[in-house]
Amino acid sequence: MRFGPLLLLLLLLLLPLCGAGSPALSRSLSLRGGWRIRSGNGSLELPGEVPGCVHSALRRRGFIQDPYYRFNDLNYRWISLDNWTYSKNFKIPFNISNWQKVNLIFEGVDTVAKVLLNNVPIGKTDNMFKRYSFDITSVVSNVNSLELRFQSPVLYAAQQSKAHTSYSVPPDCPPLVQKGQCHVNFIRKEQSSFSWDWGPSFPTQGIWKDVRIEAYNICHLNYFTFSPIYDNHTQVWSLEIESSFDVVSPKPISGQVIVSIPKLQTQQTYSIELQPGERIVELFVKINKNVTVETWWPRGHGHQTGYNMTILFKLVRGLSIEKSTKVYFRTVELIEEPIEGSQGLSFYFKINGLPIFLKGSNWIPADSFQDRVTSDLLRLLLQSAVDANMNTLRVWGGGIYEQDEFYRLCDELGIMVWQDFMFACALYPTGRDFMNSVRAEVAHQIRRLKYHPSIIVWGGNNENEAALMMNWYNIRASELHTYINDYVVLYVKNIRKIVLAEDSSRPFIISSPTNGAESIKEGWLSVNPYDSNFGDVHFYDYINDCWNWKVFPKARFVSEYGYQSWPSFSTLEKVSSKEDWSYNSKFSLHRQHHAGGNDEMLLQIGFHFKLPESTDPLQTFKDTIYLTQVMQAQCVKVETEFYRRSRSEIVRGQGYTMGALYWQLNDIWQAPSWASLGNQLSSPTNYHFLSSLSETVGLHKAHITAVISQQGNTFAFDLETSAVAPFVWLDVGSIPGRFSDNGFLMTERTRTVLFYPWQPTSKSELEQSFRVTSLMDIY
Repeated sequence: MRFGPLLLLLLLLLLPLCGAGSPALSRSLSLRGGWRIRSGNGSLELPGEVPGCVHSALRRRGFIQDPYYRFNDLNYRWISLDNWTYSKNFKIPFNISNWQKVNLIFEGVDTVAKVLLNNVPIGKTDNMFKRYSFDITSVVSNVNSLELRFQSPVLYAAQQSKAHTSYSVPPDCPPLVQKGQCHVNFIRKEQSSFSWDWGPSFPTQGIWKDVRIEAYNICHLNYFTFSPIYDNHTQVWSLEIESSFDVVSPKPISGQVIVSIPKLQTQQTYSIELQPGERIVELFVKINKNVTVETWWPRGHGHQTGYNMTILFKLVRGLSIEKSTKVYFRTVELIEEPIEGSQGLSFYFKINGLPIFLKGSNWIPADSFQDRVTSDLLRLLLQSAVDANMNTLRVWGGGIYEQDEFYRLCDELGIMVWQDFMFACALYPTGRDFMNSVRAEVAHQIRRLKYHPSIIVWGGNNENEAALMMNWYNIRASELHTYINDYVVLYVKNIRKIVLAEDSSRPFIISSPTNGAESIKEGWLSVNPYDSNFGDVHFYDYINDCWNWKVFPKARFVSEYGYQSWPSFSTLEKVSSKEDWSYNSKFSLHRQHHAGGNDEMLLQIGFHFKLPESTDPLQTFKDTIYLTQVMQAQCVKVETEFYRRSRSEIVRGQGYTMGALYWQLNDIWQAPSWASLGNQLSSPTNYHFLSSLSETVGLHKAHITAVISQQGNTFAFDLETSAVAPFVWLDVGSIPGRFSDNGFLMTERTRTVLFYPWQPTSKSELEQSFRVTSLMDIY
């Protein structure tokens, strides 16, 4: 059915109950907070927090050490191999018999569990990314016991793989160097939680998002979602809104909605009528064309303007609800068209009709344990990206659909988001149960996220087109058609179909990398997904000299590239012991999850720098760590500058690069990785070395001093050097925060750098922790 603009705005603000705020319509009881957790055989029982996971509960109660300490990712494997149970006893603080319907809502369960209320099975969960709603009207009482009996995700994944007898679905296991678990592609869970080449294996169990009881009369709003649409012909903005109601009244529900958008000079009243049962209400609302609508722009291109909306929903019997929300307006187009003087097609994004170069990074989960990822941490990480002059982050498909606060902050900060669906570096089954779960997951995530202006593109998967067509898994040619069919079923006939039905406001691409329109033309999979004349590419080369820009692809869009480095010694020191502090220690080899990674870093260093010369093993380790960071900074700098130069030129038929997203922004633990937050802050001036630093004549060891002063919540480091100092690296030990610049070339005698602490600190604490290193200090 269709209604006018008023109901649209009503639905916009009705979160999450049709009767929210009106006692006669609904009551809600949060089940967050304290729960009990017990092991499979009952030998261990402890308090736990929800949202949370078993690992965090064990750590909080002192049963385990820091999971990131030394080899604890191996020592604590028993946790993910056990079958844990979450339980909670609770009273309903209102008369349950007064309500027509009562639901138990889980916003996120990690992952496989049987749910029992008062010892009655009420449902199962098997997807970390779905929202679950169970009707408990006939089971709930005034005093209740709730249990979630979890199954080990590792054992579940193995069982699902074993049950898939018709053919294998590779890869079975990650490379041995990752020390990971197997068959992660058979469970709808964070794929990197079974290990990755930059992270540990911690397959968590727990209730990782909100859980609550919702009781209601008359009607309930299951979900609402909306997106702005711009008509180029009429030059009018409109809002498309879809809402799902559960009307439990035996008769139709009538009422009025009063919508007020002051800055758009809008106040309108509409009549509505909702029929009994599950009802979808679709709305198409035109915005007053006589008022100028200010659009949302990416960082560096304009303001992130949003409009406050107030909705008063008046139902029968004098019931009323008032809600407020913010709406943003912006358009996005993915342009794939012929380019003069070049084969292939362009691949770039227009925001509000303006072509924009996407500059930024790839985002992975900020922690193995999501309950430790706070709003403050997200703000610090995202603000750091903005301060590094980024305008885009790609939420990578092997992690999670991020929490609401992540996207709200991206909206606020003007960060564009390339949003993958959570499929990565694997082939996937397409059985009935798996596909039903995926369809529900995809529909839920689109409805949850599509109103965010920051999200500019949906991506079907990470590297799975390449995995299949470049034959990563050595599939016999005679069997290839089976896997191609599965690929098309999953990403085209299901995910793409749902995206096109649910969201017409932004583009969808099947994979990354992909040849885009060319891949579609070739039957959804291209013979060469890395063709630099089409779509996007991922490019990694650890063998050739990274200062030689000729090795880089002059591609249309580069959505992954990068180099490894080690984190600073002060970071490693907290999760290691003295015996670990050498480049070839057991610990160093254990933490390196990329085959040959430590040797590749030394190879890149050797192209332009001398290796450390200290006779002190510990100092040699510290100096080597420093050189890996210098090498990474230079490699990423050279490659990024190459892509940015290529944005406006065609050379020998190639170029017109319109995006560069390096791998990766953030770390998940203390180990060698491609992360570079802090290393890549832009200096106000650029520089180019005319020779390798190993061949430079006349450089002297620089004596650098710092005078620290406090300026409000910021600290100024007034530096003074006795000589020209390449790659000046400032370190304040374990004090969290960021410098306004780091790893810089210091040619002037003095320079001031600002430090932004992430938690309260003092001048004296910084003075005690401060260390400065420049290149000649290590020789």
